[in-house]
Amino acid sequence: MNIEAVYDPGAVVYGGSRDDSDYTGSPPTGHLAVVVAHGFTGDVDRPAVRRVARTLARYGAVVTFSFRGHGRSGGHSTVGDREVLDVAAAVRWARELGHARVATVGFSMGGSVVLRHAALPDGPDAVVSVSAPARWYYRGTAPMRRVHWLVTRPAGRLVGRYGFRTRIHHRDWNPVPLSPVESVPLIAPTPLLIVHGDRDGYFPVDHPGMLADAAGENGELWLEHGMGHAEDAAGEELLERMGEWLVKAAAPR
Repeated sequence: MNIEAVYDPGAVVYGGSRDDSDYTGSPPTGHLAVVVAHGFTGDVDRPAVRRVARTLARYGAVVTFSFRGHGRSGGHSTVGDREVLDVAAAVRWARELGHARVATVGFSMGGSVVLRHAALPDGPDAVVSVSAPARWYYRGTAPMRRVHWLVTRPAGRLVGRYGFRTRIHHRDWNPVPLSPVESVPLIAPTPLLIVHGDRDGYFPVDHPGMLADAAGENGELWLEHGMGHAEDAAGEELLERMGEWLVKAAAPR
């Protein structure tokens, strides 16, 4: 199965300072790569994803990709299950390009997937999860009830395919994958940042609270005042703070 992906060599970052000069060839030793995992129905070409990539490219190289079933990638979306393999492939590609340090940043569905990926062996050097659910099958908000209709009903999957360019698998999870909140304790000692908006219409603030509690001392929570959901709601100032956090968190120890 092919996964659509884009590589931006970005800026060279040394000790938290940025050098925006262009370079060619292999990345410098220690040069950070950030793998960006979009939300459900997103893809590598969405304006919000490109904006995230442009900002984070000031802090290192950036790999963006379309999850399976999204954009020009092959296969069908499993809405957070086998997508962990897509993140693993993107991280592996970044390392094959010569990056000794690789961090992951995920939004919404992508936020849940990067948490699950970071709990596996050979995970990233730092992970940021934005607007992620803590548990599966959540239907407590109107937007999430619409998402469940899109995923579980034949008519919804048709809307997903032709309205959102997202091909959704018709089978239920079997087995049910480890949930984000169950994955978080397995991430330590990898640095973890949880970002969530207090006006998120999909997942209320008990979700980041559960994730932060599960992380304990290994995790950091930013509850952003006035922020909505995922890529569309992540402003420039927040993305820059995330970039600065990534440079420090993924630095060699």
